[in-house]
Amino acid sequence: MMSFLHETRYFFEKRGFEVCSRLADRLGMKAKNVRIFFIYLSFFSLGAGFALYLVLAFWLRMKDFLFAKRSSVFDL
Repeated sequence: MMSFLHETRYFFEKRGFEVCSRLADRLGMKAKNVRIFFIYLSFFSLGAGFALYLVLAFWLRMKDFLFAKRSSVFDL
């Protein structure tokens, strides 16, 4: 049972949107604490924390897309 939990956690940490880790880097906190905050916020606000997470994920994805560093003109 524990290996299934570890595999699931590893899957979401590696293939997630990296919202928590990027936000934690910006705030100078551990990513684990930011994840716990989003979990508690989701429980107490009936899903508003999850909606906030998705908005942040979309915003970060668009920011990465718009401000991608290109090595040359031919990468367009």
